[in-house]
Amino acid sequence: MYDYDLLVVGSANADLVIGVERRPAAGETVLGSDLAVHPGGKGANQAVAAARLGARTALLARLGDDAYGRLLLDSQRAAGVDTAGVLVGGAPTGIALITVDPSGDNSIVVSPGANGRLTPDDVRAAAGLVRASRVVSAQLEIPLETVVEVVRNLAPGSRFVLNPSPPRPLPDEVLAACDPLIVNEHEAKVILGAAGAGTATAGEAAAEQTAAGDRPEEWARLLLAKGPKSVVVTLGPQGALVASAEGVERVAAVKVDAVDTTGAGDSFTAALAWKLGAGSSLAEAAAYAARVGAVAVTRRGAQESFPTAAEVTAL
Repeated sequence: MYDYDLLVVGSANADLVIGVERRPAAGETVLGSDLAVHPGGKGANQAVAAARLGARTALLARLGDDAYGRLLLDSQRAAGVDTAGVLVGGAPTGIALITVDPSGDNSIVVSPGANGRLTPDDVRAAAGLVRASRVVSAQLEIPLETVVEVVRNLAPGSRFVLNPSPPRPLPDEVLAACDPLIVNEHEAKVILGAAGAGTATAGEAAAEQTAAGDRPEEWARLLLAKGPKSVVVTLGPQGALVASAEGVERVAAVKVDAVDTTGAGDSFTAALAWKLGAGSSLAEAAAYAARVGAVAVTRRGAQESFPTAAEVTAL
């Protein structure tokens, strides 16, 4: 019996957002809107999204002992996330500095802060939390060696979900644990173009990218060959693609009028991870996750846009 449907191991940031008429050029100063501060970070976003849907959710992360850390803790607790695994101290809370122009395009600079101090030792100390979770989800806004330690502490029979963002080469040990590996187009191409965690030559990596071309089915096939048990490729307005040993299947997008896509990928990942743990097939979980993401993009912001299960049903 698992205590948690989902444990998210990952980042928690304060998003500092300023609207600008245009983003400044080098050496230029521009005036912007009033500063808006929102709770964010891929790990914190996923935890809130899952808890809003009704999943028994816990978060393993590190925050600073500061006002931004308290903002993030309050957001998690308000959503119903168990914060027993949230560590405090070691560095200031991570911050994302975001400028947004009238078209919605943004520029982001991230100071990882305490996220970069979430260590393998922290995972080992929280091994009981990891092993009490039916599904464990991670991203790459924390050190890669910490993600490796998560994989090594999984309970027999539990499931590991990884969104490799920001993308980088992944060790075989992590790839083999992924069920699924969830990537968008950019992340898929970076991982396929990388030298396979040091095991492929530059020529082999280039050959993989050429073979993949612009067909998501080929990206999925090549990614599966790297070791994951399953792969999900998100395609924005074109939906998603799921792939495993059983084959490849397209999942249709839900047509909505998008207002703000911030955090939509995090809500998709959280919903998919939860539904997989509840026994849904990969295609069923991805279809539900697409509905969750569709609701989220009709609202502004990240965590504040994530729907409840009833709102997803209403869609």
